Amino acid sequence: MGTNNLVFLEMIEWFDESGKELVHRIPETGSGEIKFGAQLTVRESQAAVLFYKGKALEAFGPGRHTLKTGNIPVLTKILSAPWAMTSPLRAEVYIINMKLFPNLKWGTMDPVAFKDSELGLIRLRAHGVFNIRIVQPLLFINSLVGTMGVYTTDEIEDYLKRVIVSRFNDHLGENLDSLLNLAGHYDELSTGLMERLKTDFSHLGIALSSLYITSITPPPDVQQAIDDKSRINVIQDMDKLVKMKAAMAIEKAAGSTGDAGSGLGMGLGFMMPGMLASAFKANGGSMESLTQEIRCPDCGNFISGGSRFCPLCGHQQLVFNQCTGCGKNLPPNASFCPKCGHPVDQRPEPAKCANCGMENIPGASYCNRCGEKL
Repeated sequence: MGTNNLVFLEMIEWFDESGKELVHRIPETGSGEIKFGAQLTVRESQAAVLFYKGKALEAFGPGRHTLKTGNIPVLTKILSAPWAMTSPLRAEVYIINMKLFPNLKWGTMDPVAFKDSELGLIRLRAHGVFNIRIVQPLLFINSLVGTMGVYTTDEIEDYLKRVIVSRFNDHLGENLDSLLNLAGHYDELSTGLMERLKTDFSHLGIALSSLYITSITPPPDVQQAIDDKSRINVIQDMDKLVKMKAAMAIEKAAGSTGDAGSGLGMGLGFMMPGMLASAFKANGGSMESLTQEIRCPDCGNFISGGSRFCPLCGHQQLVFNQCTGCGKNLPPNASFCPKCGHPVDQRPEPAKCANCGMENIPGASYCNRCGEKL
């Protein structure tokens, strides 16, 4: 890419061969001496941000752009003699992959507590997939990437799935009274959970395009209780249920002498009623490039996608940071939010459970460890 030469101007571009890189910095190691007149090529599925003298100077959409820095070929090298021939005018380009990143996994590492209205306190495991895309490149860099040379889905997936699991616990506690009513509610739970997470993701410059719950699994003893209840509802006669269980036990014992009989008995023992749905409709959306018209989040009017400020209300569009109190886009080096007055460096406190003492993420409604309402 020609970022470490003495005479020639740089030609900067980037291709994601792995399909997993969210952000790529040029140069990858250390900082650079990008020269005045260097050419930057940005593809349709990309955006780029130039950092000069340690600050974000400009954001670029698709196309070819001429970069302007204070590094002049040869001359700057000569003037940099007091700094061991290293120019103090440091410059880097971060290229952001704006495409959709699908099929990211989320799930509970440890079971979460859920207070069931009929079964009592139980622990659940849940798994699913989600799709994301970056919509605010500069906010994403300042919030998560920092000075890393390469930032991939592997680095962000673990953090995002912890946020999803915590919000899932809150959403399940507020919208489901019992696991016995779970069948047929997967679509509804997935949609509600995605809406709940959009604000969390937007503070990182990320849009959650879709989220699916593929399984919610109770412990084996709870599964057996659900199975027994479904049988009772079907039979509606306890005496017949007892006789049926006795007949099944006799059949299993009688068939356990041979290999074929033991295989059939094992199959019957592990069969469960089909209760959990696993197919969902995608809720994707098309990506808007920086050159298309967008809607101002403050006044709602359509403006050019490359605008730094809304010409109607003055709301800043290039997001450096967001207020943790009201979500207002903050100008660079702001100490207080101009909308609500919230201090920029004051972060939300974790929600501590009064029952077990566990610290949950800010804004959580239910404790992940004991299931008590916070």
